[in-house]
Amino acid sequence: MESLTPFYNPSISYEDNYAQGPFGLFTQLDKAEQIPTKSSKFLNHDVNLPFGIPAGPLLNANYIKAAFAYGFDLCVYKTVRTKLHKCHPLPNVLSVHPKSKLSCNLDTVLADTAYNQPLSITNSFGVPSFSPDIWQPDMADAVKSAGHGQYVIGSFQGTQSNEEIENDYALAAKLVRETNAPILEANLSCPNEGASKLLCFDIDKVERIVDAIKTAVPDRPLILKLAYFPDDERIVSLLTRVGSIIDGLSTINTLSAKPVDAKGNPALGENRKEGGVCGDAIRWAGLDMVSRLAKYRKEMELKFAIVGVGGVSSSEHYRQFIDNGADAVMSATGAMWNPMLAIEIKKNIYS
Repeated sequence: MESLTPFYNPSISYEDNYAQGPFGLFTQLDKAEQIPTKSSKFLNHDVNLPFGIPAGPLLNANYIKAAFAYGFDLCVYKTVRTKLHKCHPLPNVLSVHPKSKLSCNLDTVLADTAYNQPLSITNSFGVPSFSPDIWQPDMADAVKSAGHGQYVIGSFQGTQSNEEIENDYALAAKLVRETNAPILEANLSCPNEGASKLLCFDIDKVERIVDAIKTAVPDRPLILKLAYFPDDERIVSLLTRVGSIIDGLSTINTLSAKPVDAKGNPALGENRKEGGVCGDAIRWAGLDMVSRLAKYRKEMELKFAIVGVGGVSSSEHYRQFIDNGADAVMSATGAMWNPMLAIEIKKNIYS
């Protein structure tokens, strides 16, 4: 498939993308076709097609409005925080070229600006966020822009500070709730400040965070964004503790790798030797997590929804995730470089 202009421009800064984007077809909303679908349920909401874009590329209401116009019916507003948090310097996005599928053992991968299909990228932003006085009215605007069968999911993250992190997650959840976002997503899979291990692997902390969020905002479905779990034991532990309290699990975020340039130097800079990889090379991990979660959901008689993410760039990939047990599917890299992806999937299913 020929690559289209990505709606997020990797060659300019995050702040410039926020102010000037989206780009490509996402600026030409009259070119979007409306494809009739058969409505289905997702977290008790009627959704046109349970397909959308996960936390990351949809920086603000302008991006969300374009994504809705192009038929992405579940749109996650980029992860927000309770305070201003700056973005890492450029580069934030590079194409990576693993020899085959990426493992979860910190592979070293060549990174450059040759964005060839099938595409995998490294992204390194550091979960930036504007302050709530900027993102709250903008998220509220995005929520209002949803058409019939379309929903904004408000993604948020607590920041490790002097207080307990669960208090900051609860505050972030309340701030997102104030925008009228119908669904909340707690991002637990970006590397914690100052720690190399991911928050979603600390089951005690996850339980405290979930309890704090559910106490603060009891009237909204809550999805947890997870990383790839190498072992089943921790999945079972997570589901035992919070499986009956949460409403959904979204997985996966990225697999970590060491991106290097042609000379073998860290491609993201000396201070960032590791970066998360998404796109084609991690689809195996997304499918694997979905099928394992579906297996334990059935065995443990739980009811949470599963959102499958990772390397989705075609209607065939969409079907693979649904067949593995996902209730909804999302695409970041695939959608960024092909804004027609949702329309293509709907045509494939319904025509």
